[in-house]
Amino acid sequence: MELQKDDSVLVKDYINGNEKSLEILINRHNQRISSFIYSKVLDRDVTEDIFQDTFIKVIRTLKKGSYSEEGKFLPWVMRIAHNLVIDHFRRNKRMPKFEGNEDFNIFSVIGDDKLNVEKQLIKDQIDSDLNKLIDELPEDQKEVLLMRIYKDMSFKEISENTGVSINTALGRMRYALINLRKIIEKNNIVLTN
Repeated sequence: MELQKDDSVLVKDYINGNEKSLEILINRHNQRISSFIYSKVLDRDVTEDIFQDTFIKVIRTLKKGSYSEEGKFLPWVMRIAHNLVIDHFRRNKRMPKFEGNEDFNIFSVIGDDKLNVEKQLIKDQIDSDLNKLIDELPEDQKEVLLMRIYKDMSFKEISENTGVSINTALGRMRYALINLRKIIEKNNIVLTN
């Protein structure tokens, strides 16, 4: 059955005019590619857009006959998705959304070990802009934010270090995030080159 065919066979079938083969490939890798994109952009709608753009690019490349068999299909598609994620951040030149939870999602967007040069530049710019924003916070909020993010301390450790209750530390972090969001919106801050 077609469902059991290798990716490379399905790719060849699609190039030879079998549209169903592409559908099988998309379904086969949908979850993996979507999860990867979402882990970077943290937004369902943006994930959907980038996913569709990825496969538009895949289709164009396959139709033009410029796909080489050297690499495997999935890593090739992942590279396309990765590049489109970078394009998304470069095009918007905006801070990723702040989420007011303990995970502090913006740092999972920029804290990627496998940064290429382009992404590293964007990360450095975000870090530099963030530092300027953090400087505008009240001292007690800034202290908690820096301990949590840059020193990766738990709220229990922050509480012990600052001599306040865990609830107060959590509250300060929450207000720091709210204030950062206000500063960003007030100044309509964008990343500059």
